[in-house]
Amino acid sequence: MIAAASVCWRRLCFVHAVVQWTAWRRYSKEERITSEQLTRFFASRRGIVLVGVTIGVLAPLLQKLGNPPNMGICVACFERDIAGALGLHRAAIVQYIRPEIIGFVLGSMVAALLFREFKPRVGSAPIVRFVLGMFAMIGALAFLGCPWRALLRLAGGDLNAILGLSGLATGIAIGVQFLKQGYDLGRSYRTYPAVGWIMPAMMISLLFLLIFRPQFNQGGPIFFSQNGPGSLHAPLLISLAVGIIIGFLAQRTRFCTMGAVRDVILMGDTHLISGVGTLLVTAFVTNLLLGQVHVGFAGQPTAHSNHLWNFLGMALAGLAFALAGGCPGRQLFLSGEGDGDAAVFVVGMITGAAFAHNFALAGTPDKVVEGVVQVGGLSTVGMAAVILGLVVCLIIGFSMRETKKETGV
Repeated sequence: MIAAASVCWRRLCFVHAVVQWTAWRRYSKEERITSEQLTRFFASRRGIVLVGVTIGVLAPLLQKLGNPPNMGICVACFERDIAGALGLHRAAIVQYIRPEIIGFVLGSMVAALLFREFKPRVGSAPIVRFVLGMFAMIGALAFLGCPWRALLRLAGGDLNAILGLSGLATGIAIGVQFLKQGYDLGRSYRTYPAVGWIMPAMMISLLFLLIFRPQFNQGGPIFFSQNGPGSLHAPLLISLAVGIIIGFLAQRTRFCTMGAVRDVILMGDTHLISGVGTLLVTAFVTNLLLGQVHVGFAGQPTAHSNHLWNFLGMALAGLAFALAGGCPGRQLFLSGEGDGDAAVFVVGMITGAAFAHNFALAGTPDKVVEGVVQVGGLSTVGMAAVILGLVVCLIIGFSMRETKKETGV
């Protein structure tokens, strides 16, 4: 009797295990199908257009809710503000921990974890990437904006952005020529998981500093602007949510303004550029509906009409982005999925922002005094920094090309 009961029990256990295994297989298969369908959607033209529409709507809305004019989102400007808040520079009008940047990294991290793309990796010429990040920021602050802000400035009627975007395309085109000649920073290597968590952990730390606003010594950090662009910001939770949404979508679609121009020049591929174009058109329509379009060159908010240095500043930024393999937004998204080399580029940009303001390298906006426009632009030192950056980037481009002998061909 006991033996029969034991046999029966074993059979029941076996049947139960089979049922559980079958259910798991069915669930796992359905889960895989859903994941694959989402991946295909995000990789499609519709996916990249969705990201363009999302940014094109949300960035002007952030401006309406309190972010600076024509600066609903600007990766370079926002990283500069974070550098100021941490006391890395003392330009009092640009100091604030921007939750959008935090959201970009955390949103990308969530997407990478959900789709099993969180892959910690390092080792692709990190010091070179740091230098490229520094000069990319110096170039962007000479223009007063990153590629995203250039598009948003144009969508708000700032015609100076045409010079900036032209410079950006020129710099990327030069970078593409280096790519054609074998330019390569070397491969990255998988590393310890803890390395991939460093940038998300830094962003969470910044979020705590933003929420609790501690002051570590009298008259010391954390700093928050009382006037100027740094004092203008949308509500924290809204900004953070927008950053997370964009970070998630951009990680899935590989959205990149530099990559869009590079792919058109290098391969004639218009996939990424369709998202960038959608961003511009959608932002323009949204700005029209919100009454935020003011067409002209002079007197634009946080902008200068010195055309030569608008062009050259963004040419430097574009070249640095091309050599580093991504625009500033893309570098944040990559750092969120565990790319330590992209994180080094981000740190380089924040350091570049500190240098730009501590050494008076950044551009100064136009001013209207008694009805007369006083054109801003760069100081002599700022002009020299842009030229130096171009020279350094060209040296990097020429010196880091793989020859046939080196590749064994």
